[in-house]
Amino acid sequence: MELSSPSSNHSVQGSSPWRVQFLGTSDSLGVPRVYCECEVCMEARDSQLNRRLRSSVLLEREEVVTSEYEHVLIDCGPDWAEQMERIGKRWIDRILVTHAHQDHIAGLPAYADCCRWMERRGQVYAPLEVLQTIQTMYPWLSLHITFTAIEDEWIWEDWVVTPIRVNHGKNGYSYAYRFDREVAINSGEVQTYSWLYASDAIGLDEQELKHFTELDVLILGTNFYEEPYEYHTRSVYDMVEALELIERICPRQTIFTHMSHGVDVRSDYKLPAHVKLASFGLELQV
Repeated sequence: MELSSPSSNHSVQGSSPWRVQFLGTSDSLGVPRVYCECEVCMEARDSQLNRRLRSSVLLEREEVVTSEYEHVLIDCGPDWAEQMERIGKRWIDRILVTHAHQDHIAGLPAYADCCRWMERRGQVYAPLEVLQTIQTMYPWLSLHITFTAIEDEWIWEDWVVTPIRVNHGKNGYSYAYRFDREVAINSGEVQTYSWLYASDAIGLDEQELKHFTELDVLILGTNFYEEPYEYHTRSVYDMVEALELIERICPRQTIFTHMSHGVDVRSDYKLPAHVKLASFGLELQV
């Protein structure tokens, strides 16, 4: 497998505004489920308020992007091509992968084919164990993609990106990513802005949660409002559990994503004012 070392020659301090845009907000099977005629799936086929593509977000500068190095996609699932069409992009230079499950990496062959046709080399980042699994599943990708292993941190543009190995329940493990950057405020002082993406996690312990403190934004996967299945069969928080977690770690804002057909965006879940459900195209300034 072709691997390179992450670049570390950028300054962390910066004042340019950045945004996170949601390109997908579903769990592994998407909404509607092809086999399902539940109320949520039927509505998703009709008015499409509940239509959801597989989970992914794009981090980029808010102003017109003039450099290919100023955006990074988190995860590249089977809906990647449709997501790109929806936002009118023809190229993604960097992809950060949370784990090697198909709903997070099945778009990589299409990405590699894009690289081939455009005669440009793609860049995929993740901890080594994730990259090794991807290469086992898709051994030809390295013809068109350079894989870069991240272990402790990755310094990219204004951001220090920290991978956090998290419990994924019956599915083993995933990685969450914490993003920190220094921001100059009006008084001339510098403060740290922090947001964290954890699409696939459950039952986090103290070691994992030490990275979840002092967050401006937490993006957290919640498959259901209250998941009806036995705990040992599960792999992602539900909203009831997530609200308990939020009360404990106190992020300033939380967005729930990775939602199954057990979540109906038309319902009133009586969420706190600082908690909301993600939707396609939702943008957050970070």
